[in-house]
Amino acid sequence: MCGICAQVCPRFNTSLSSLERFVFGRERNTTEEFGVYRRILVAQTSSDDVRMVCQDGGLVTSLLIFAIEKGIVNGAAISGKSSDEPLKAVPKLALSRNDILECAGTRYTYSPNLLALKEGVQNNVGKLSFVGTPCQIHAVRKLQMLPLKKYADAISFTVGLFCSESFTYNGLIKSFFQERMGIKLGEVSGINIKGKMILRMKDGEVKAIPLRDVKEYSCTFCRACPDFSAELADISAGGLGLEGWTLTVVRTEVGDEIVSEAESKGVIKTKPLEDKRLIDLLIKMSRRKREVQGGFIH
Repeated sequence: MCGICAQVCPRFNTSLSSLERFVFGRERNTTEEFGVYRRILVAQTSSDDVRMVCQDGGLVTSLLIFAIEKGIVNGAAISGKSSDEPLKAVPKLALSRNDILECAGTRYTYSPNLLALKEGVQNNVGKLSFVGTPCQIHAVRKLQMLPLKKYADAISFTVGLFCSESFTYNGLIKSFFQERMGIKLGEVSGINIKGKMILRMKDGEVKAIPLRDVKEYSCTFCRACPDFSAELADISAGGLGLEGWTLTVVRTEVGDEIVSEAESKGVIKTKPLEDKRLIDLLIKMSRRKREVQGGFIH
């Protein structure tokens, strides 16, 4: 647990409904199975630079760059790549376009991004965007509601990432990839999950691994989280089976303003979500996460 979570969780044990009222001004209704939202769409970056390094549609990377270059924020608390251990996710405080591009893509080992938020606040960076997993978004909303004022005041907007589970570095990367599969970690160019865990190698080879084979390396604390789609974020985003596009759930007025301005400036391309199968899948994943965990985060 990071320092901020240690402060927030024991002192402020509150219900999801209370957090929803704080964030949205109301609780979800019975039809909002993946949380309160204003609109849902698919989005894609307009930048060739982002497209070269992004995971799916590049929405999150493009929004962060846009927010920094427009002066909406001074930095972003996100995850990046360890300089010492290949494929390990670490918290990063990004302060420029280049910083964000270097951190583009998804890591599947857990990164305590609240530590990057703490760094930004302690260094008086100014307004920050925060990108994290559903559990981290819940922690951010709790510190805003408490409030831990110096952290609450620093956060301009949040982006939540769809998440079924994360994995331990020593388990997935070291024990499974390196030792069991004999993979040289420095030769992996990227990892994705599309029904299977997909490893793309620098030589062009693609390795597909059944998720059941890596299940034992998932983080144990993920079993206590019933939130798949970051239901308390300003903007929620994930690939969810799409190729080259990001499924985007715009949840708050703040999130809508950011996405709408990026749309109007041509930073991102968007289109309505017309494939009902994706909505059904989002509902299915949300239900599964709640049913497995038997409730909501408290």
